[in-house]
Amino acid sequence: MNSSGGKRQEAARPTGRKAHRLREQDPDVQLSKALSYALRHGALKLGLPMGADGFVPLGTLLQLPQFHSFSTEDVQRVVNTNRKQRFTLRPGDPSTGPLIRANQGHSLKVPQLELMPLETPQALPLVLVHGTFWKHWPSILLKGLSCQGRTHIHLAPGLPGDSGVISGMRPNCEVAVFINGPLALSDGISFFRSANGVVLTPGNADGFLLPKYFKEALQLRPTRKPLSLAGDKGTK
Repeated sequence: MNSSGGKRQEAARPTGRKAHRLREQDPDVQLSKALSYALRHGALKLGLPMGADGFVPLGTLLQLPQFHSFSTEDVQRVVNTNRKQRFTLRPGDPSTGPLIRANQGHSLKVPQLELMPLETPQALPLVLVHGTFWKHWPSILLKGLSCQGRTHIHLAPGLPGDSGVISGMRPNCEVAVFINGPLALSDGISFFRSANGVVLTPGNADGFLLPKYFKEALQLRPTRKPLSLAGDKGTK
């Protein structure tokens, strides 16, 4: 059997950075990124009329220059197929037409965002974990997790690939920090669940979830292994 054709096809398949660049060029990826910026961070700068619940009229959004090459059908497809369920699209009244919002991740104040309060230890997921990267790990060990300009710190109910985990952590995170939710809750830290299942907390008054709430930490890449919380910065 001549396998040279198969080898040529395998060699031609993009990998690594090249594959990442191709994904970035995908129109649906471009649209998802543009929606994320507009609905999470840029609505005021872009002149979008955002309601207290985070919804904006889709027709007004699509009139912005960065959306001129996209249609309502394109947006509907991205909303329906987004693996992390980042957006909600719903009918509006005749004066506004369809409305769209980001389900979480805002730096903008959205006072009536649809969030479910998690007010008892029993309401919290058994696992609360925050994904991060090596470059942030020393600062996190020292100061804790930060909102970093957003309104909430994002927590997932498990690691990427775990059953039922669709969002809350980037799949390429290098370090996972597991949180003692009941202890934080007993100290007055608030927790909420977003419409797409991400657990959110504003942290303390300064926007931090302090290291005393860390249960354990895990290196995720290149292999999984426990990390010390005793003040050393961990080694790869």
